[in-house]
Amino acid sequence: MSRRRHTPEQIIRKLREGEKLLGQQFSVEEVCKHLEISEGTWHRWQNQYGGMKADDAKRLKELERENARLKKMVAEQALDIDMLKEISRGNY
Repeated sequence: MSRRRHTPEQIIRKLREGEKLLGQQFSVEEVCKHLEISEGTWHRWQNQYGGMKADDAKRLKELERENARLKKMVAEQALDIDMLKEISRGNY
């Protein structure tokens, strides 16, 4: 299997399709083969995206990006504060 990235919308669509197949008495192995993913990926996706709608997943990704941006800003501010403290002590 080749490695590819799926968007949250694609993941949710594949999870729904897989759930339908499981409801038709297919095994998880057969479902994964049909969806062209590994069983580990199936279980990871279920844990992360199970029960979500496409809009929820999109909002989650937006919040994750915003959180990463804010963490970066806080780290930069902490470095600036440390630098200003060193300068104020005269250790430049």
